This record gives sequence, structure tokens and C-alpha cells, in this order.
Amino acid sequence: MTEPIRTCTLGELMIYQIALTIEDGILAFHGFGSPLVQLALHLAKRSHAPNLVLVAGATYAVNPSPLFLTPTSNDFAMSLGAECDLNIEELFDLAASGRMGRMFLSGLQIDPWGNVNVTRLGDAGHLKLKLPGGGGGCNLSCDAGHITIWTAAHRAPPDQQGRRRFRLVERCDFVTSVGHRSADGRPRSELPYRGKGPDCIVTDLGVFDFDATGHARLNAVYPDTTAALVAENTGFDFPVAADLANARLPEPGMIELIRRLDPMQVHRRELSLDDQSREFEL
Repeated sequence: MTEPIRTCTLGELMIYQIALTIEDGILAFHGFGSPLVQLALHLAKRSHAPNLVLVAGATYAVNPSPLFLTPTSNDFAMSLGAECDLNIEELFDLAASGRMGRMFLSGLQIDPWGNVNVTRLGDAGHLKLKLPGGGGGCNLSCDAGHITIWTAAHRAPPDQQGRRRFRLVERCDFVTSVGHRSADGRPRSELPYRGKGPDCIVTDLGVFDFDATGHARLNAVYPDTTAALVAENTGFDFPVAADLANARLPEPGMIELIRRLDPMQVHRRELSLDDQSREFEL
């Protein structure tokens, strides 16, 4: 007899919180690489969003129903049961014509306006680190209806000199994918973009939404985090929602589904070793 599920892990909580951002009846594209986002989309599709049109990253398969998550997103098994597949031109056409309801972005830097940097650290005259690049994220961030930002590296422990390398920063060194304000300070409403921009940031420490000005606002913390801890690990000041509370935990049935979809626990590779041990009582 199977033991009842009494706890969820941080990874399972993040998957659930990302899944909650996904609306029923839209087309959503998850891009390459993130097991957390892949599982969130399949969780949403098999729970509250049965009419979701899911376009898988790498394979561009439409509404696949894989039996389990593979260690790489570019695996034929992730296309199992797909209704059809797209080519990359069709994917960008869907976004440009306003038919992509949601996509998912992350980066080495995320600023308070939801801008994301995956291009470089340092300025053009003093390059510190070359990053992989946006892979089309710039175009899609302008056209997709809504954007979910996520990172499992919000926590910024101090080094031996007491310095912190923040993932959530006051200003991105380079804006790869655009949020609610351009690099020169113009609000998104003044820019000719179809999409409405990011509406949440899901991290290993909490969940942000965006206020009326387009600035990130702390909306929920986890059972083992506080607003003060989030502030300590964030490179910018942020408002806190008046009704700040603990993020809702997934129900046991949701956790069972996540574990069935990810028997090899591939999603744990996105988490730090310390975060892999975080668990919460249901």
C-alpha cells in the first residue's frame, strides 16, 4: 500500500506555482531546457487547463503527452502522442499574430521591471562574461500575451568578502528580453509591442507579481522564507502586497502527478544542493 503524501519539496512547489500562471484555452510555449517549466505545463494540461495548447521546446510538438520527463528536452520521447509539430517559422508567426498566450523566461539577471539578461555581463567596453543569448526570446517577449519569469537561483549568499552576486538586480547589464520598461526608461505602454509583458516571477524564495507601474512586487513567500529574507537576497527595493501570505501548496494528487511524470527527478538539477532538501508539510 502506497504511503500517503504528507510533504512537498521546493521543486514541486515551484512547479505548482509556475503551473498556476497558465490559463486554460491558451497556446503556451516553454522553450528549451527547464524541467521545472516543462513539468508545470504538463501539470496544468492534466489538471486545471485541459484546453491548453502546449508547444514543446526543442521539438515544437503540439500537445504531446510523454509518459515521463527525459533528461534532455530535445528527445523524441517528449513528442509522444503529439497532434502535430511546428517549425520555428510557424512558432514565431503564431506569436507575431497574437496567438501565443504565454511563454516562460529566465536569465542570469532579472530587473525590477521584468527585463531579462542572457546575453552578457559587463558593458560593451568591459565584457566580463559572454552568455548563451536569447534564442528568439527578445522577439517573443514583445509578442507573447503574457510572460512567466522564473529562477531557482534567487538566493544570493555572501562570498568571503561579504559580497553578494544577485540574480534579481537593480539594472540588467544588457536587456535581452523586454519587460515593462526599456533600458532607456520608457514604459512598455509607449512601445509598439503586442504582448502585455511579464505578470509574475516565481523563485526559490517567493512569488512576485507586478504593480500598476510595472514594478515587481512581492506577493507570496514560502513556509520557510520571509519578506525580510527575500529583501536580503534581492538587489533592488520592492513593494510588498498588503495581503502577503504563504504561497499555496500543491494538493497530494498534484504532487503524485509530478512524481509520476518525473521518476528520475530531472527537475532537481535546477536547484542548489541546499534547496534540494527543502520540504514543506502539507
